[in-house]
Amino acid sequence: MFHYITDEEYLKKLKYTCSDIINQLVQYINNDSVLQVEAHLVGSGAKNLITQNANEPIDLDYNLYVTEFLQLRQNDGRGISTYVQDQFDYILNKNDWGDCHDSTSVFTTEKRQFNKGNKTPFSIDLAVVKKDSYGWHRLIHQKTGVVAFDQFKWNMVPDSRGLLDRASTIKREHLWNEVIDSYLDKKNMYLRRQDRNHPSFIVYVETVNEIYNKYFR
Repeated sequence: MFHYITDEEYLKKLKYTCSDIINQLVQYINNDSVLQVEAHLVGSGAKNLITQNANEPIDLDYNLYVTEFLQLRQNDGRGISTYVQDQFDYILNKNDWGDCHDSTSVFTTEKRQFNKGNKTPFSIDLAVVKKDSYGWHRLIHQKTGVVAFDQFKWNMVPDSRGLLDRASTIKREHLWNEVIDSYLDKKNMYLRRQDRNHPSFIVYVETVNEIYNKYFR
């Protein structure tokens, strides 16, 4: 079952190490005039939304938010995916990490662990996202077994329009503890169902909407 990480020293080292890698990636891409991006640790607005399933390794989830499409058009999903993966591998290798793995919806790094203190293995999951007037969209790589026939498309995250405003309202009204409790419940519910179609960002969106609708609709 999922639980929140409570080892503050480990959390601090974990966030610093992973965020340093992601921030290097953002700077590297933004200096290349191909895309303009920002990166966000999923749930980082909530103080402690980093979860672990029993004693298994920890995945730290980041969204790479494309704010501008410059040399690459937003309908060129394959080009965007390939470009981001190449830049990510460059930054990882520069920091003595191995290449990332391209799954359906995220780029996943190798497992790492600290030499001192808590030695729980961890990795980074990086999703490429964009936002428009309809909400948030994730870049999905649908694999067919033949690379030339693979499809890349933007999948809209259901009910994600106005997410940032709803989260801000919940925090302002001091209701964020309910988000923390509900988020963990949902993670465990999907784990029991063996549902792999609800990554952290999707669960986060569902949770914020549920709490917002409970009090403000």
